Parts: sequence; structure tokens; C-alpha cells
Amino acid sequence: MATVAGSFSIGDNRAHSISVQWANLLNGDDGAPWDTAGPPRTLFVSVRGTFGTGGSVTLQGSADGLTWAALSQIGGAAATFTAAASVAILGNPRFIRPIVTAGDGSTSLTVVVYAASQVG
Repeated sequence: MATVAGSFSIGDNRAHSISVQWANLLNGDDGAPWDTAGPPRTLFVSVRGTFGTGGSVTLQGSADGLTWAALSQIGGAAATFTAAASVAILGNPRFIRPIVTAGDGSTSLTVVVYAASQVG
């Protein structure tokens, strides 16, 4: 189990957007927490890669960076993925991370979170 650093990309200045990508997440890995401090943001997540047998990744949020809970998709379903998907996320936690909760030796996933806020 490893903690995988995220890579950041600043987007369109008018939307005050940023994306964070955690690549090559293996079974048991988690992503280094992203501190989302700033204005409330609209969140969108994409998950892709090789899930392997039973592969599963969950997007989690935290208010303090210590206690984690699964985030929810718009509509209420947990933000847990067993296949490639792109969905909008409900809520604005202070910290966000992905965690791979199941899989096999071939599991290798990439999680990208895009966040935008309309300010100004």
C-alpha cells in the first residue's frame, strides 16, 4: 500500500478551475489528500484504467484530513467505481483523495478530479 502524489493542472482563469490526477493507483493504494481550500467548487471525477478482478476505487472527503468518508455522486449514490466512469460529485469537502479498496495484481487506475468555481 502506497500513498500516490497527485499532479495538478490549472485551467481556465475565468472558471477558476483546477484538475488533480492520481495515476497508477494499485490495489491498496490511496492518493495523497488534496487540500481544496478556497471558494466552493463544482466537482467532477473521471476514473479509468485496468480494474482487474474485483477492482474498486472510492473518492473520499474529509473536513480535517484525518477522518474520511465516501463522497456521493449527484443523485446520492456513493462515489465508488468498479468500471471506468465520469460523474459529478455532491458536496465540497476540505480534503479529497481516492482509495483503491479492492483489486488484483493487474489493477492500475487513474483518477482525475476537475474542480471549477464561478467567482467574480
